[in-house]
Amino acid sequence: MIVTQLFTSIKATYKVVVVLFWLCAQSALEQTHETGNSTSGLIERARTVHQGDQPCRSKQMQRRNFIQSALVPVSVLVPRLGWAQDKWGASRDYPTGLAGGLEKDPAYRVGNYSGGFEKVLPHRVIQAARSSLPFKGEHRDDFKYRWGFSGRSVAEYMDQWPATGLLICRGQNILVEKYRYARTSAMRLTSWSMAKSVTSLLLGICIDRKLIDSYDDIASKYVPELAGTLHGSTTLRNLSNMSSGAEILHDRDNGTIYPAAFLGPNSSVVKTVTNWNQRKEDQGRTYNYNELCPLTLGIVIRKVTGLSLSEFTQQNLWEPMGAESDATWTTDSERNEFNCIGLAATLRDWARLGNLVANRGRVGEQQVVSDAWIAECTSWGPLDKQVRHGVAMPGRGYKAHMWHWKADGSRPFFNGHHGQRVFIDMPTKTVLVHTAVDHQGNWQAELNEMLDAASKLEV
Repeated sequence: MIVTQLFTSIKATYKVVVVLFWLCAQSALEQTHETGNSTSGLIERARTVHQGDQPCRSKQMQRRNFIQSALVPVSVLVPRLGWAQDKWGASRDYPTGLAGGLEKDPAYRVGNYSGGFEKVLPHRVIQAARSSLPFKGEHRDDFKYRWGFSGRSVAEYMDQWPATGLLICRGQNILVEKYRYARTSAMRLTSWSMAKSVTSLLLGICIDRKLIDSYDDIASKYVPELAGTLHGSTTLRNLSNMSSGAEILHDRDNGTIYPAAFLGPNSSVVKTVTNWNQRKEDQGRTYNYNELCPLTLGIVIRKVTGLSLSEFTQQNLWEPMGAESDATWTTDSERNEFNCIGLAATLRDWARLGNLVANRGRVGEQQVVSDAWIAECTSWGPLDKQVRHGVAMPGRGYKAHMWHWKADGSRPFFNGHHGQRVFIDMPTKTVLVHTAVDHQGNWQAELNEMLDAASKLEV
């Protein structure tokens, strides 16, 4: 039966394939080096943040995007086999636990990324706001965006890619909100490295309140215990720009960092940061993505506030932005947040964080994070040359734990492993939240087109 269905589908799409074949050949001849290997193991790998995310702005990349999108109808026509449907653990009711590691076994990702980690990993709770700031349900069920030969709906996107949730809003108006794999609006969806961007907002609040004198102070000024260490002698700016100068590779060294600072029975964020002192180069020279930079900032924030990051987040983000649900943040054995990852919140509360950035730190009449800090996160000065758009990496920029699609800073985003994203279009204040369980494929270029279309809607 399956063979018959496959034969019918191939026959029906033969003409389309022939027409597109020469385009594919042309694209292959022009193709430049692009990384695309999947990650594996217990940890988030360096390739995660350097692959599958590249914005496609060159003519060559636009052509390949067009070709891939044009082939979407072909892939949709081919029947989905049972083994492919169950890759994400549906037949086992989306299992949770560490039997598949933190992320290695795909069958555990849906369950673990939507509350399962809380069952097996130590964490703190961030309580919902006493008074929630409600969203308005103005769903645009007819919303479509251009992709390939025709318009495409959000439902069609989610049928093709392994996204668990997708929400588009402008202010308090929700334009699109959809879930897959039996996930719901009540479930907390994990951040992976989007937690770094939340750490950035907390750092900005500390600077706003004069708990920190200057963004260019070194960490040990506020944490004497770090005096004489590599990270203690690094400025907060260079820490937030992933430019500590440490001898560290994300792909190689997370196998040491995660057990020592997070997963081990005696794990300690503070000890791990304190003991990592081999230097490769002077600070501020090179963008080098790693987990120790944000962990150091977390130590500083805890020290100057006298609070855990979760308590500080609850009082200074969750409460003023009117978060509707509790969130959680995973910790080491000493109950210090492993703040490079591990923050889990509902899709709507992720959207509230996006709105906070889109509105330049304001919620209603309250300035939660200063406009000056949002401006800092979306611009580059003389001390940020190594993270400018196109310098830190091809086609993207980085600044203060925020990623950037555009060189003018008008489209910052939070970026997490396996497709966790909060995109913000600053000119129109449109926010797109995306949670997923894999990052392979051209989905991010498609999301950018989706956001472009959403930003043009009249609300």
